[in-house]
Amino acid sequence: MFETVENYYHSKKEPIKSCLLALKEIILRLDPLITETQKWGMPCFCYKNRIFCYLSIDSKKDIPYIMMVEGRHLDIPALQSGNRSKMKVFYVDPNADFDLVTINHIMQEALNLYRNGLLKTSTKNT
Repeated sequence: MFETVENYYHSKKEPIKSCLLALKEIILRLDPLITETQKWGMPCFCYKNRIFCYLSIDSKKDIPYIMMVEGRHLDIPALQSGNRSKMKVFYVDPNADFDLVTINHIMQEALNLYRNGLLKTSTKNT
């Protein structure tokens, strides 16, 4: 399965490929309990076996974004819900420096939903 996730990144054109790979590293470094897998053709990241975000590309805008699965619980202006009721996204310009402060804030707030028990996580090992 790991090869499939890696193929997702390496099949993208630059600068999107580098942007996604950098976002992957940022997410994985947030907490040792974060793991990466692939769902619905996209890289997804789990905290204690519960999916909390995805990386994808907006097909109309052709820019990467981070999709927060429980975005409805996050009151962060940088997140956009569009017509989604549960998830929110944060668009990332692949041609500009990352807004690491905002990205880290979004990620920590999302992880805190699980760490503080608002959202349940799995205790099983996979």
